[in-house]
Amino acid sequence: MSWGTELWDQFDNLEKHTQWGIDILEKYIKFVKERTEIELNYAKQLRNLSKKYQPKKNSKEEEEYKYTACKAFLSTLNEMNDYAGQHEVISENMTSQITVDLMRYVQELKQERKSNFHDGRKAQQHIETCWKQLESSKRRFERDCKEADRAQQYFEKMDADINVTKADVEKARQQAQIRHQMAEDSKADYSSTLQRFNQEQWEYYHTHIPNIFQKIQEMEERRIVRIGESMKTYAEVDRQVIPIIGKCLDGIVKAAESINQKNDSQLVVEAYKSGFEPPGDIEFEDYTQPMKRTVSDNSLSSAKEGKPELKFGGKSRGKLWPFIKKNKLMSLLTSPHQPPPPPPASASPSAVPNGPQSPKQQKEPLSHRFNEFMTSKPKIHCFRSLKRGGATPEDFSNLPPEQRRKKLQQKVDDLNKEIQKETDQRDAITKMKDVYLKNPQMGDPASLDHKLTEVTQNIEKLRLETQKFEAWLAEVEGRLPARSEQARRQSGMYDGQTHQAVTNCAQDRESPDGSYTEEQSQERELKVLATDFDDEFDDEEPLPAIGTCKALYTFEGQNEGTISVIEGEMLSVIEEDKGDGWTRIRRSEDEEGYVPTSYVEVYLDKNAKGAKTYI
Repeated sequence: MSWGTELWDQFDNLEKHTQWGIDILEKYIKFVKERTEIELNYAKQLRNLSKKYQPKKNSKEEEEYKYTACKAFLSTLNEMNDYAGQHEVISENMTSQITVDLMRYVQELKQERKSNFHDGRKAQQHIETCWKQLESSKRRFERDCKEADRAQQYFEKMDADINVTKADVEKARQQAQIRHQMAEDSKADYSSTLQRFNQEQWEYYHTHIPNIFQKIQEMEERRIVRIGESMKTYAEVDRQVIPIIGKCLDGIVKAAESINQKNDSQLVVEAYKSGFEPPGDIEFEDYTQPMKRTVSDNSLSSAKEGKPELKFGGKSRGKLWPFIKKNKLMSLLTSPHQPPPPPPASASPSAVPNGPQSPKQQKEPLSHRFNEFMTSKPKIHCFRSLKRGGATPEDFSNLPPEQRRKKLQQKVDDLNKEIQKETDQRDAITKMKDVYLKNPQMGDPASLDHKLTEVTQNIEKLRLETQKFEAWLAEVEGRLPARSEQARRQSGMYDGQTHQAVTNCAQDRESPDGSYTEEQSQERELKVLATDFDDEFDDEEPLPAIGTCKALYTFEGQNEGTISVIEGEMLSVIEEDKGDGWTRIRRSEDEEGYVPTSYVEVYLDKNAKGAKTYI
């Protein structure tokens, strides 16, 4: 099948068809261009989406990404970023391998088509010229034949006429011969022109046009093949990135499978654990017995019973805390303010053999009792309000014990990193100085002395800072019970408990939202205040026993102000339960403290001052 033989007379239609083929190719190029733009826009939107949900540096949101679910989400964002990169690769490859290549090919195709059809038109013009020559020769031959025929007829007429002279007849004969010869010449010319035209026409329809149309056919077929190859490349460009996109999706699946709900739960514990013990059981208060609690001399409520308030700066000998011996003020201030722990067995406080306790008046915690004492000095303000408007204490004493321990440990680790960084810088400067000493032409060794001194001073400052925070950390670690080695490995730090100072605000140690709000600086002020009153308690006698008690369970007194007891041990009671769930006992003259009331069986001496009276 050849266009030259099959379509020899369809020059104009072939010209239109080839132009349509070029238009189709340009349309496909435009399609690929728009596809690359879509891929670029899609990749850009994916990157913007990934960037939008990336955690901001140095923000609280960044701290949330320690959980496995958040880490998986972060991995998903990173994989989506790589996924967007693959769409950019698709766009780049389609542009370089299809769009640019086809645009160059279209220009070549247009030039080739123009050349082929120019040759075709040239052949057409040549055959048309030959045809015109043939027509001209034919008309001249026809005219000469007619002229020769008329000349012959005129000669015969003159020859038959007897009235015409012989000279006129000879003239007519010669004219007829001339016309006849002209007709013969025109005939010969027409014959040769016809032969030449037939030859040109045969070559035109059997050689020139077939060759030109064959070139056009080959050009069109190459265009069709080229657009097919471009479509294959179009698919291959997508296929090449499929494995990488698959890896991105596999990374998302792997990140999702790495989510560990137990680990996240443990991180929540480590993040928010306060280190306090849970409150114990609340004792049953029997209001059916018409008994009124007698306030003992060792009660802090004496300040509310009308006794004069102790003023700072004076040497009052008032009996505000007659039960405190020398250096016992801070022991009281740090006595167990938490609710006592529940007993280890199922026994409740009501099951204690000494029967139900008498009705207790609702007492405020020790920090509330101390409010009046604190507010007697106008210069001391509410530490809660100071905390809201002020900076976080350097020793993190405003945090619960567990959180404070973590912050201190983190601070120590950061300082150690800074020390290592400064140490490396010092070593580098020292090496550079040695090089200058060996090769003075490279630099002046004395120029590094100032920098070396500065770095050394920085290291010393950082070490002193580290020692300060390590001291606070050691102080914290000494106030909480030791944890198991496994728990230490899980958290990476040691547990501790902060010094707990009382507050002069009309609030307890915990705010309504449960956060720990006291400042350690408060404790320091109280220590100074306590020192001023040490002399007040030098001559005080030990508190008298108001009864005895028997330990029902073993209790480990690990917090300040508590005392350890062994099951079955008999001890003296020097202060009964004030409604906060703690009873103060004494083992010897110098060993006393608080134990949970539900852990002991109390036998009060009815004749003792401050003891309850049962009906």
